Amino acid sequence: MNAWSHLPNAHHIDRVLESLKSHPEIWGEAWVAFKDATRLAARDAARDAARLAAFDAALDAARDVARDAALDAARDVAFDAVQDAALYAARSAIAALIAYDDSSKYLDMPCDKLRVWAILSEDPAAVLLIPAVIALENITKKEKQLLTI
Repeated sequence: MNAWSHLPNAHHIDRVLESLKSHPEIWGEAWVAFKDATRLAARDAARDAARLAAFDAALDAARDVARDAALDAARDVAFDAVQDAALYAARSAIAALIAYDDSSKYLDMPCDKLRVWAILSEDPAAVLLIPAVIALENITKKEKQLLTI
């Protein structure tokens, strides 16, 4: 049982951490793919909004503990496995999954549709989850390629 096990998106946080541990290079590549000039501005705005939402949620002590534990776990996995890029991608995903209880719906969207939705809706959770969706799609592709060999 983790400190974040009681959160609505606990399963998805565990999924992010597990995939970060098994495919750190893909998470790093996903962050690099996400980070261009237009997305950088959107990410900063989404991060600020997520921080505000997380701050409001911080009144609940259990969320504080869960957030810290999940982000520490992501940091530990990333530092053991890969460069800072993977850490940034995973932290963005975990922040969205903690701050926005309904954000897991974006993990099921194809990346191209999520990018459009993030622009149209200006939903911070959608923007923060773009690197995670890129990483998860690339992990799925890689695993399918390994099965066909």
